[in-house]
Amino acid sequence: MQDLIHSLLNTVRPLYQKMKAAERQCDDIIAGVHPKQQASAANLIHYLSLRCEDLRELQDDLHNAGLSSLASSESHALRQIQMVLQRLGEAVAPEEVSDCDYPQARHLLHRQTAALFGPGNLAHTPHLMITFDTDLADDYLAVKALIQAGMSVARINCAHDDPSVWLGMVHNIQKAVRTTGQPCKIYMDLAGPKIRTVLYGKAAKKGRLKVHEGEYLYLTETEADAMKFDKAIGCTLKGVLRDLEKGDRILFDDGIIEAVVEKKLTKAVLLRIIRISSAKPFIKEEKGINFPDTELTVESLTDYDKSVIPFALQHADMVGFSFVRKASEVAELQKLLRGAGERQVSLILKIETHEAVQNLPELLLQGMKEPAFGVMIARGDLAVEIGFERLSEIQEEILWICEAGHVPVIWATQVLETLNKSGLATRSEVTDAARAAHAECIMVNKGRHMLLVLATLRDILRRSGGHHIKKRYVFRPLNIAEHFLKKTKGKPTGKQPIQRRKS
Repeated sequence: MQDLIHSLLNTVRPLYQKMKAAERQCDDIIAGVHPKQQASAANLIHYLSLRCEDLRELQDDLHNAGLSSLASSESHALRQIQMVLQRLGEAVAPEEVSDCDYPQARHLLHRQTAALFGPGNLAHTPHLMITFDTDLADDYLAVKALIQAGMSVARINCAHDDPSVWLGMVHNIQKAVRTTGQPCKIYMDLAGPKIRTVLYGKAAKKGRLKVHEGEYLYLTETEADAMKFDKAIGCTLKGVLRDLEKGDRILFDDGIIEAVVEKKLTKAVLLRIIRISSAKPFIKEEKGINFPDTELTVESLTDYDKSVIPFALQHADMVGFSFVRKASEVAELQKLLRGAGERQVSLILKIETHEAVQNLPELLLQGMKEPAFGVMIARGDLAVEIGFERLSEIQEEILWICEAGHVPVIWATQVLETLNKSGLATRSEVTDAARAAHAECIMVNKGRHMLLVLATLRDILRRSGGHHIKKRYVFRPLNIAEHFLKKTKGKPTGKQPIQRRKS
């Protein structure tokens, strides 16, 4: 055992020293965030330093020694390492002991969550966000029913409708809050750069363009350029073509059709269709386009988004930044949101591109310049950008890193989608909904069965939420265990009791 302890000390001690060195290296960054965020920024740096190492063998050895394997230490990484060192007999100077232990880390995350979403209705269960349909601008009773059913955040998507419709939604939310006495925050999603298909000529009249695997077509930015080619489509976002390079993939309609850049021309790009994952091989009008391999130089914060800001400052509690990619973009929007005066309008960073995933630590540290902010895992576009097969892995990594920064997370896109559309859930989406309990808020898209979805979600979250806090599993009593032991209580064990001889 002494050999194991000696070996563990020789491995854990350098990890601790690297974490402290990383903190010193980032002193200026930590000092630059909001005072309420400095402990969280420091812990994020500690955790990122720790996760630069392959800890799998060490974790096995720690577990074998009956010590913490560091598996649930995201929120208090340095303190956990210090506790392991102390259990191994290494003294940690009192002035070096981190204040960010597990209770303090939970307090910081709870404080951030309450600042964004308000007080929770149920312990250890996420807040519920509902995406508003246009009809809810004129249907007060429906809005009231949603709040009574558990909605604590109302989402207004500024990519649709207009300020007059949004104002109707806001008034109905505020009236329902006053009537029911139940709180409900207002979250407004900025549209972001709309990268959509544009069809020309006969295809525009039909609303679709038939394509085949192996076929070539051109991507242009104007109709005049498109008319020079036999088969061409356009893109709503100007400036994209200059960023494309040979070999870059282009995905249409949530990845249903995949193409690759074959050649760049002066005012067009030649594409080759390499995959069609649909029985209907059509590129349709106004469908999304994703560029997962391309570093776009276009700005994520559009002129339209900036025009929406004054309305959001007046009516919203939170603003969602769509397709954010760089910390400098976050800084620009933060500056605009400070125009709210005494009203606190918080920022939600929507992670939906490969570049945002790569830049996540910088995005979080920029977000920490404000007293409260959050992150949305926008799994729809994110899955298309990074590949559906990687979504499960990446959404977990985002959750871990955000927990290290005590940043509340919104789990979004297609939660109980089939139930919302048809009234009957699939088995896989029920499992997905249970997984969503690791986040602080869950977003539901608009649909015909929103009240049913809210009731189902609350039931799923109440059951699964009692088993874990974030990714740390807790041992509440298990009905299965109690049922078994009750059945066996009083039954013979199968062994005859030992008969002692009388002396």
